[in-house]
Amino acid sequence: MYKIIGADGKEYGPVNAEQLRQWLTEGRVNQQTRVLAEGNTEWKTFGEYPEFAEATATPLPPFTSQSSAGINPELFERDYDLDIGECISKGSKLLQANLGLLIGATLIYVGSQFVFGVLGMIPIIGGLFSILNLLVSAPLMGGLFYVTLKSIRSQPASVGDVFEGYRRAFMQLCLGYIVPAIVTALCFIPAGIIAAILLLPTLSKHSQPDLGAIMTTVGVGLVCLIPAMILSVNWMFTLPLIVDKRLNFRAAMKTSWRKVIQHWWQLFGLLFFVGLINLAGLILCGVGLIFTLPLGIAATMYAYETLFSDTRS
Repeated sequence: MYKIIGADGKEYGPVNAEQLRQWLTEGRVNQQTRVLAEGNTEWKTFGEYPEFAEATATPLPPFTSQSSAGINPELFERDYDLDIGECISKGSKLLQANLGLLIGATLIYVGSQFVFGVLGMIPIIGGLFSILNLLVSAPLMGGLFYVTLKSIRSQPASVGDVFEGYRRAFMQLCLGYIVPAIVTALCFIPAGIIAAILLLPTLSKHSQPDLGAIMTTVGVGLVCLIPAMILSVNWMFTLPLIVDKRLNFRAAMKTSWRKVIQHWWQLFGLLFFVGLINLAGLILCGVGLIFTLPLGIAATMYAYETLFSDTRS
């Protein structure tokens, strides 16, 4: 039997050797993880134990999309209690400890968004660049989650790992990004219909829209926002599950949904506070986003670890 010191500094165990090998596959244990064998008083790194030499020397299998069969059924039975303040606090400490890594990876993502945003304003061909940006954003965002999770788990990571999404799950990440976005956007169809009926006729005549028509359109839009917000929160862990657990986008969406709805308001609260943090960064001439974006991602990934630590790879 063995005990370990997790990336959060807490002690876990005792567990048997088979469970430790499973944790290695899940990324919860690496060669630098401190392990205490039963009957010993000296903590050693995982890689120092000869009985695990084969496990640490064997490379992880390449990415293969999995269905929901790749999910441990016990995961959905296990409850959790998310501490929003603790997630943000841990995220802040992680950012301080890995400042260059996390900001560097974030700058690559933000830089790509800026470039494609500018290209998207080019007449005639701008729409093509906007579509192309979808194929760039999803793998890079998955890469940001991947880099952050490796940092949380005290695994070796580099800024270049932000491109890991292209290698591990390019198509699944794109689908996991685009499909939820389309479904969420469909929630606003009623608001679009109302706007077309009440506002377009007056705008086409260059006349002032009726205040009642404006208020009605805004009201319908706010009602449409409710289901859109629910869907967005339910699918918030789709990309991390794809890049980390090698699930296909449908299984990732389903898994995220089933875990989030257990305590939906807690996850909504986390996203609300992360949004406020990013808003503060935006107010600071946008420069603050370089710090608030990786902080928000780190806080969200600590929540991810709380929800999905028992998912099989």
